[in-house]
Amino acid sequence: MRLCRTLALVIALIGLITIALSLPSQYSVLAQQPTGSIPTVTGTPAGPMVSVDPSLQQIDVYAGPSSFNYPAIGVLLTGELAPALGRARGDPNWIMIRYVGVPGSIGWVYAIYVSLTGANGVELPLIDIPPTPTPASTPTINPTLAAAFLPAVGATRLPTFTPPAPLAIPTFADENQHLSRIPIGLLVFGFAVVGVLGTIISFLRGR
Repeated sequence: MRLCRTLALVIALIGLITIALSLPSQYSVLAQQPTGSIPTVTGTPAGPMVSVDPSLQQIDVYAGPSSFNYPAIGVLLTGELAPALGRARGDPNWIMIRYVGVPGSIGWVYAIYVSLTGANGVELPLIDIPPTPTPASTPTINPTLAAAFLPAVGATRLPTFTPPAPLAIPTFADENQHLSRIPIGLLVFGFAVVGVLGTIISFLRGR
């Protein structure tokens, strides 16, 4: 009797367990998470790269191979790498790089300010120089508007020329010309004649 009760209890438990396993579960089964560390895949960028010279903090990136004819579009900082795409045809001192964030993702840097790595002795291809950008409009200055901001300048009086006093040239007059217009020789001869006559008259009176 006791054995029958035990068998009935076991059979009932087995039935309950079977029914519980056959019912759909309301809980989702979570996948087992790996307990080990997942290795991180790292690699070095392939192809030639340029980096800023360590002696500089940053350099400018231009829209073309010239700092005069093309505008600056950004900067490269020390330690920053950029893929090198080629050199300017006719001016190898300029290197074209991949510069994300600008139209076309292209920029140019001066080769003296960067170091080229990863080229493995292979020369960079020559790239045609892009056309120089032209301004949308040529600025003009309105002369009337510009004159309104210019300071008024008074008329400058021209220097006057004062003529010097007339130069007085001294003249020397001949004093003998004012004494007499008679020649001196004639006067001497006349005095001599008068003296002779006086002598004769005195001699005659003495006799």
